[in-house]
Amino acid sequence: MSTVQARPAPDERRWKALGVCLAAGFISLLDTSIVNVALPSLEHGLGASEATQSWVVSGYALTFGLALVPAGRLGDMRGRRQAFLFGLALFTVASLACGLASGPVWLVVFRLIQGTAAGIVAPQTSGLIQQMFQGDERAKAFGVLGTVIGVSTAAGPLVGGLLIDAAGTDDGWRWVFFVNLPIGVAAFVTGLRLLPRLPPAGKREDFDLFGVLLLGSGVLALMLPLVQEQQWTGRAKWALLPLGLALLGAFWAWERRQGLLSRAPLVDLALFSLRSFTLGALISLTYFAGFTTVFFLYALYLQNGLGYSALASGLTVLPFAAASAAGAAAGGRLVVRFGRKLVVIGLAGVALGLLGVMAAVALAPGQNLGWASALPLLIGGAGSGLTVSPNTTLTLTRVPVHRAGAAGGVLQTGQRVGSAAGIAVVGSVYFAHLANHGRTDTAMQLGLLSAVGIILVALVLAIADLRERHVRPEPEKAMEMAGRGEDDVEEKVRPGA
Repeated sequence: MSTVQARPAPDERRWKALGVCLAAGFISLLDTSIVNVALPSLEHGLGASEATQSWVVSGYALTFGLALVPAGRLGDMRGRRQAFLFGLALFTVASLACGLASGPVWLVVFRLIQGTAAGIVAPQTSGLIQQMFQGDERAKAFGVLGTVIGVSTAAGPLVGGLLIDAAGTDDGWRWVFFVNLPIGVAAFVTGLRLLPRLPPAGKREDFDLFGVLLLGSGVLALMLPLVQEQQWTGRAKWALLPLGLALLGAFWAWERRQGLLSRAPLVDLALFSLRSFTLGALISLTYFAGFTTVFFLYALYLQNGLGYSALASGLTVLPFAAASAAGAAAGGRLVVRFGRKLVVIGLAGVALGLLGVMAAVALAPGQNLGWASALPLLIGGAGSGLTVSPNTTLTLTRVPVHRAGAAGGVLQTGQRVGSAAGIAVVGSVYFAHLANHGRTDTAMQLGLLSAVGIILVALVLAIADLRERHVRPEPEKAMEMAGRGEDDVEEKVRPGA
């Protein structure tokens, strides 16, 4: 019988340490959307071509997604504090380099490095939450993390618009990157003092390099045609999608073999035996495919179609960002009581809000759109907060501590792939109608309708999970994973989860 090791006493500074993690998470996720409103400034101030602008946006998402799972596994094995601080330092330096870039090529190179650093930081945050918190406190901590995920993505256009308005068109794009410096430096210095020096949660194991190669190649083959959908003309690019699926299938077979041979896998496939993890990851993937697309479309429509400034465009989404913060805070408190029901309500609210924006585009186009869409965006934002925060909690709360980093990496990889896929699908609908008919209002409505359709898929998944829980509740026991002791048994989110 395995020896049960006592858990260390909770660190009294854990909530302050969580603040450090959230600050780093905020700037890394902010950079996924803040650059969208800076593209005209990049073109004017740096002479960036359309291809360069595309790589500034999509290259970040690409390297972000590629780094997540390997970085999460390294944090599990070697220590999350060290991995977090390294990733944060690299992200801050890369942000400085992006802001100082002397030409488009250098900006793309530094942006790729910045995305890699963000991918190193992100899974350490969820892993550190698993280590620092237990029970109800863990649910609250994941609730705050969900708030940051939702708000940082929604606030990007507003923050970018304010910076460009203050610094001017020529140099405003540089301040989109410089804004990360004070937050990054403060978080790093504070993190050195506050982040717990916990031992690695997993055993000292060999790193699965071949697994990294298979997973990275598969994710790259899936994401490249999606992020380059507008730039790579022709249909040949879509041949990468079945190649990517084949590589991911090979990765799955390899990881299964690693587990059967009692070797250390990159991703423990037993994670997917947890319905809460599998359904949550699928809901997250499909939701982010619809959710992040909205800001991409809205920025294009407002600035290129209606002539809004970057600041006015950012201010238009303020109701969504504010309501998302409030909804996520409420979701973090209520998830222990209501569980997946909150996600169902949240997804329904987002779909309703986007349909309201569609109506606003039809009934009040032009300069009045900002006011007409405020209430629908408020409803959609509240729904988003009730979706992201509880779903993150429900997806990760039963994952054993020694797999928390890899699990967080898998979850966020799905979010990045979903975002890229959503922008490709919804963007193609928008641009195809624009090219064929030239009506920006109709193109925007069709794009929003496509986003709603994707979000409804996530809603169907959440409802199906909720109904199955009434018929066949998930067993109240932790995963049986190779090599774990009884001390890894995790507290559960209470009934209704």
